[in-house]
Amino acid sequence: MAPPTTVTHHHPMNIRSVLDREKLNHSNFLDWHKNLRIILKQEKKDYVLENQTPDEPPCVPKAAHYACLKHVDDSLDVSCLMFSTMIPDLQRDLELFTAFDMIENLMQIFGQQARTKRFETMRALHGMTMEESGNVSTHVLKMKSYLDQLERLGSPYLQDLATHLILNSLPKSYDTFIMNYNMNGWEKPISELHGMLKTA
Repeated sequence: MAPPTTVTHHHPMNIRSVLDREKLNHSNFLDWHKNLRIILKQEKKDYVLENQTPDEPPCVPKAAHYACLKHVDDSLDVSCLMFSTMIPDLQRDLELFTAFDMIENLMQIFGQQARTKRFETMRALHGMTMEESGNVSTHVLKMKSYLDQLERLGSPYLQDLATHLILNSLPKSYDTFIMNYNMNGWEKPISELHGMLKTA
């Protein structure tokens, strides 16, 4: 008789420890929030921060009933995670909140911090110009990092505008490339534009 087959269960990588390294305090909300979103996305629970927890599960249909119960369970799990990764005075203020209400309150508390960060990032992005002797790859990647940061802060740039910002920041030696790009009506994502500029 053949020995029984061993079934190996693959558990998702536990990345919650990222939040344990530095608890939410009065100066690190943006980083904490970014890490929280990454963790919840991996656990497929990020929806609880977007939607209020239902009051009571509907009796019918069954799918809606179970979805509601799952939402309540996930919300409790997420709120415990959030709560456990805060400094004590923030815990006292948010003790009775659901995950959705907690993040709404935190966004209000730290909204000014986000606005300041958004302004500083925008100013840095619009102030970037590449020197003739500069490295185009490094330059484009730096601009892309600012654009990515603005997207995380809730102020994404349209691809067309982002492209024009990058092209406008290049030195005179790229004028022929810019003219060809515009004359051909190209609309390339930044990753592709990056490759074209490296070739140019």
